Amino acid sequence: MNLYPLKFQPIFKYRIWGGHKLRTVLEKDFDGDQIGESWEISDVQGDETLILDGPLQGQTLKQIINTYKGEIVGEKVFASFGNSFPLLIKFIDANLPLSIQVHPDDEHAKSRHQSFGKNEMWYIMDAETDAEIIVGFKEEIQANKYLKKLEEGSLLELLNIEKVSKEDVYYIPAGRVHAIGAGVLLAEIQQTSDITYRIFDYNRIDTATGKERALHNDLAIDVIDFNSYPSYKTTFNKNENESNKLVHSPFFTSNFLRCLGSMLKDYSSVDSFVIYICVNGVLEIQVDNVNYSLRKGETVLFPASISKVNITATGVADVLEVYMQ
Repeated sequence: MNLYPLKFQPIFKYRIWGGHKLRTVLEKDFDGDQIGESWEISDVQGDETLILDGPLQGQTLKQIINTYKGEIVGEKVFASFGNSFPLLIKFIDANLPLSIQVHPDDEHAKSRHQSFGKNEMWYIMDAETDAEIIVGFKEEIQANKYLKKLEEGSLLELLNIEKVSKEDVYYIPAGRVHAIGAGVLLAEIQQTSDITYRIFDYNRIDTATGKERALHNDLAIDVIDFNSYPSYKTTFNKNENESNKLVHSPFFTSNFLRCLGSMLKDYSSVDSFVIYICVNGVLEIQVDNVNYSLRKGETVLFPASISKVNITATGVADVLEVYMQ
């Protein structure tokens, strides 16, 4: 069978801070309120997304990788990860601020949770006026000062808070304290992991449980990067019809692709699957003379065996291009 571009049935997640923009802005179809996350492509155990259509409909990533191996993910990726898919793709809608949190690296996550660590990237799709994020520290601090502020309830005094706008990009490596603020809609690219250490949650009560959410400060203290950095935001070009570098890390490669008119993308030199996350506009994609559509809020995975993709944009369309190196 010739492999084809794969769309997946998203998994929608209730969150205490979730809103309505996944439905109203990205036109996601789901029941329930306070849906904060749409897991677009997931191999997290218990939360595996299913292929939406075509001959492989209903199968998980693990199932198709077991069958097609490197044809799906690339020979190098398969040699490194086996039948585990290395990335998790999400859309996040923060109606209220997320908890202040940090993620462990691969070493800590493996020893404690038998999991990958969590390095991630945010692309801001929409931000209300004065929307903010927390990313890192204002200045380098010592652990004892951090713990004192945490105990006093004044941790925010130490944290770097930035206003964000549409099309801003931030890389959040494991160990960097962070939080998404209210009024932010974003696309997230991350390692396949659901490990989060919650540091502070504003003493909120989760209406779903009637209780405060658990904190993980005993685990967090060993993984936090207490350094400060000159800049946290990723700068990038927006040249039309070319792959503009976003975040190139050991964990994933991401580019910004602004599509205008028609273009051909040749992935014959990329030994990896390729993911498109459409963050603006509408695309028509042609593979092996078969047409597929991709609109804002949709995600598609091209198996590694697909080497050429023809793209036609209706107006201007923006895509996050993601693969492994």
